[in-house]
Amino acid sequence: MTNDGTDDKRLFLLDAYALIFRGYYALIKNPRINSKGMDTSAIMGFTNSLFDVIRREKPEYLAVAFDKEGSAERTEMYADYKANRDETPEAIKIAVPYIQRILKAMHIPIVEEAGIEADDLIGTLSKQAEKEGFTVYMVTPDKDYAQLVSENIYMYRPARMGNGIEIWGIPEVQKKFEVERPEQVIDYLGMMGDASDNIPGLPGVGDKTAKKFIAAYGSMEGLLANIDQLKGKMKEKVEANADLGRLSKQLATIKLDCPVQFDASKYTLDDPDVEGVHEIFDELEFRRAKETMAKIFAKDLDQGTETKLNQSETSNASGQFSLFDTPGSGTAAEAATTGRETLATRDHLYQLVEEGMGTKLFLQTLMKQQSVCFDTETTSLDPLEAELVGIAFSWEKGKGYYLPIPADRDDAQQVVDQLKDFFASPDIEKIGQNLKYDIKVLHKYDIQVEGPMFDTMLAHYLINPDMRHNMDILAETYLNYTPQSITELIGKKGKNQKSMREVDLEKQKEYAVEDADITFQLKEHFVPELKAAGTDKLFQDIEMPLLKVLAAMEIEGINLDEDYLGTLSRKLTEDIAALEQNIYKEAGEEFNIGSPKQLGEILFGKLKLVDKPKKTKTGQYSTAEDVLSYLAADHQIIADVLEYRGLTKLQSTYVDALPNQVDPRTQRIHTNYMQTVAATGRLSSTDPNLQNIPIRTERGRQVRKAFIPRDQDHILLAADYSQIELRIIAALSEEDNMIAAFQNKEDIHASTAARVFNVDIDQVSREQRSNAKTVNFGIIYGVSAFGLSNQTDLDRSEAKELIDTYYKTYPKLRAYMDDQVNFARENGYVETVLGRRRYLKDINSSNAVVRGAAERNAVNAPIQGSAADIIKLAMINIHRKMEELDCRSKMLLQVHDELVFDIHKDELEDMKKMIQEEMQNAYSLSVPLDVEVGVGQDWLEAH
Repeated sequence: MTNDGTDDKRLFLLDAYALIFRGYYALIKNPRINSKGMDTSAIMGFTNSLFDVIRREKPEYLAVAFDKEGSAERTEMYADYKANRDETPEAIKIAVPYIQRILKAMHIPIVEEAGIEADDLIGTLSKQAEKEGFTVYMVTPDKDYAQLVSENIYMYRPARMGNGIEIWGIPEVQKKFEVERPEQVIDYLGMMGDASDNIPGLPGVGDKTAKKFIAAYGSMEGLLANIDQLKGKMKEKVEANADLGRLSKQLATIKLDCPVQFDASKYTLDDPDVEGVHEIFDELEFRRAKETMAKIFAKDLDQGTETKLNQSETSNASGQFSLFDTPGSGTAAEAATTGRETLATRDHLYQLVEEGMGTKLFLQTLMKQQSVCFDTETTSLDPLEAELVGIAFSWEKGKGYYLPIPADRDDAQQVVDQLKDFFASPDIEKIGQNLKYDIKVLHKYDIQVEGPMFDTMLAHYLINPDMRHNMDILAETYLNYTPQSITELIGKKGKNQKSMREVDLEKQKEYAVEDADITFQLKEHFVPELKAAGTDKLFQDIEMPLLKVLAAMEIEGINLDEDYLGTLSRKLTEDIAALEQNIYKEAGEEFNIGSPKQLGEILFGKLKLVDKPKKTKTGQYSTAEDVLSYLAADHQIIADVLEYRGLTKLQSTYVDALPNQVDPRTQRIHTNYMQTVAATGRLSSTDPNLQNIPIRTERGRQVRKAFIPRDQDHILLAADYSQIELRIIAALSEEDNMIAAFQNKEDIHASTAARVFNVDIDQVSREQRSNAKTVNFGIIYGVSAFGLSNQTDLDRSEAKELIDTYYKTYPKLRAYMDDQVNFARENGYVETVLGRRRYLKDINSSNAVVRGAAERNAVNAPIQGSAADIIKLAMINIHRKMEELDCRSKMLLQVHDELVFDIHKDELEDMKKMIQEEMQNAYSLSVPLDVEVGVGQDWLEAH
């Protein structure tokens, strides 16, 4: 319904908290953290929604309604109203004052009244405005507002997953809820209840039954007047809970008589205080927001500029106009509106390196430098298939060079060969952003990158691990500069996107050298910041050397037995089909086992396997893994469902998918290791993820059989740290009993059981050892009595007693954990043995749930992070040794605490000894590190 602004008397009323929560959770997997460590996701999400409405609709009248101090009237009626809600996340609590500041600076009216909910305020204002001839749009994703819809009142719903918006008028409400009149939505909600507001509804009445009742009886009152027409248990339930039904309808009814008065003159959308809004956006580091303000409110932009700006609009994860993630256009108009420099506004000298004498002079100058930033331009994001288009160089701010690479491979090789001395120089520092990509591309041209290196992406990861690390973000945050967008050159993703080789050479040069120039400047900025953060040694001694190790592993890849996986897939298909038939038989009907809704209805609606089944926020029965796992021992159908899920996921994610990820050029699997994802320092594997292959089930382990040696002259070797996290926590806590057990090479779980259960170690039962093992590993992650009872056969009181006894047995461990939390509270971070910091912005949060999570991280991050640091050291040392020995053997994979190698059989004994020694001696602790080494004709056998 996007409007051109010519209609008058259109009022838009925004439900602030509904949009704030929606925006926050849309970004929950990729939160927006600024350089100060502040989570700005909720503010960003709401502002996205606000600007999206203004941009699309150009409304003349607009206001934003907030809840204030709860709902006094409904809570008086029903004490448990909204009582099931988790405490508001800290990021949302922080967000509200900022959002209100933004609204005030934009001269947008805020509507709030103590003890009154926003939906009641919006309901009252909507009906008042309708009487004055306004068309009203209620901007909210909350379905409860459907009861207010009329000929002149609509719901304006931001849709999910990039689908723009939905407008609900009377026909849409009729179709959605199967009602004749929108007011009957109140009866629908009253009958089935509302999990999000903890409105109880009528027991046993869900979506379908509520719609059936409304079709038959018209309303809650109609239903209750005709109870005699119902049958069986439904009749008993409705009759026994008639008062609860009436109460639920009251709770679901949006009030239309709140003490607010609609005054059109106070609800006009006026021009904002631009400077005031910009000041807030600067404080929050919302880099795109100023540009968006200019697009929406500036009336003096020429049409050509406006068209160009509009071409950079994108949709974000929540399906709305994005203010913050779109790369900058680099125009003068943008510089004027954002205050940042761009290519169009900054003096720069970027030169094209001509063939012949031009190249010769360039190379002579290049070899005289001490530090050079370079950046490759290629035809693909996949380094294994990418071809070089050109290479940019910069060693002075605002200056740089671009060397084009011919398309013909032989000609290209001749040009690249001229750079061998530069890249091989041990004296010239090479700077880059995501250097691993460049190293892998250059390797295809027989270029080895040697000498000191500086990766700005890795440097920033150590400076601010919770922030994003792409170059555009870094440039805008630290240099106040907006780089040119790649989409301006090659277009957006899709079939019409061009290759970089098709781009005009002059444009290639400007874009590529700008990247090198900006990255060079970022390096200069990050060097002192690394020192200030105390992570410069970690950067130089671990992350940068590891980069080359990972590049070599990714280039090497691993061999895959595709025939074996084909056989395994066929067997899985048979087993999945058998499980399906078992489940259908147990359910008494066929249904879609993969549908959480249908599965929930079968397990808890039809079979009623539990008295009070857990429900999701949308009111559906929860069939989450943790819910079903708790019930599996008592119900065969649930055990079968869990096995069905495991096998189907295994088949689709690995057994059938892995053969499709074999590189056609090398006939091997090449995973990609990411150093800048996990805040703990652990590596992440992707495309494909080889770290998540399940190993706790027999079928999961069978997938490892598909990974095989290069040929008959090689054999796979797997080297695995034994209980490294327990050894680290023993050493860091200086817990004498644990240290002694490891030094005496005792079974640590049996040793713990002996002490906790007060028996001799040779008298420890299998069950006692198992329980002690669960506690040993669970303590690191803050296991509770409830969690321990779920993982063992102990009840909750027995679990609590076991944990209490454990801490009494290991008193220094408890003291260490408390010290870690206290250190984090005082300093805002904790550290690994090598100084890697995990920043904990929520450690002093007033929200107990949020604070508790940060406290658990304060304990486990140094343990996990130290284990990650130690295996990284081992990888660096092993790789160096293998290079020195000029081995034919290769390191292939890192999977948490395990390394996998392709070992040439002639080198087997020497490699076994060297690998074990390097891993065990990678870092010295008061507890010895133990490494188990195995070999085999496949990964499973080796492990």
